[in-house]
Amino acid sequence: MYARSTTITGRPEAINRCVGYIRDEVQPAVTTIDGCQGLSMVVDRLSGRCIATSAWESEESMLIADESVADYRTRAGEILGGEPEVDLWEVELMHRAQPAGAGACCRIVWARPQDILVMLDRFRTTLLPQIEAFDGFCSVSLFVDRLERRICSTTTFDSPAALNASRKSAAVLREHAARDTGVEFLQVGEFDLALAHLRVPELV
Repeated sequence: MYARSTTITGRPEAINRCVGYIRDEVQPAVTTIDGCQGLSMVVDRLSGRCIATSAWESEESMLIADESVADYRTRAGEILGGEPEVDLWEVELMHRAQPAGAGACCRIVWARPQDILVMLDRFRTTLLPQIEAFDGFCSVSLFVDRLERRICSTTTFDSPAALNASRKSAAVLREHAARDTGVEFLQVGEFDLALAHLRVPELV
């Protein structure tokens, strides 16, 4: 499985309009393209940062579809007043404990491991059981960009309260991972889950 994420940072007051555009126009069109496995969107209403992610059955289907979705990216950038930035990923892990309903939130962590295989093993054997034990846990995914040696993990919680309650414990997990594996954490962001329609199967 593969994924394309488009990040735009623009005007916070335009976020609701952009969510409506992605929901009403982009999602119905993109999800009919061969190989598409759905679309999700997270937003930070304070900073104006939005990330839309589409999942694909293969790298080939993702790349073939790029021309078809380019105009949608441009239009979303115009609505928000920001420049779209595109990242391509391999989907290494997807685990769901419960559906994400209204009010769900996400913590997204971008990192650069010294050794991707070591970090993937650490995530599956050590971090995943601890993340799954957080109150309000809904799901977690792990994306990999081998060319840039980056990983991106997204943990979804059923409420802002659950997200907030996990913050300190999640920071401790990152500290231990950095100490034990040498992974460099590049950025941590917290977002509202605006659209949750990825159909990526369970991958653990």
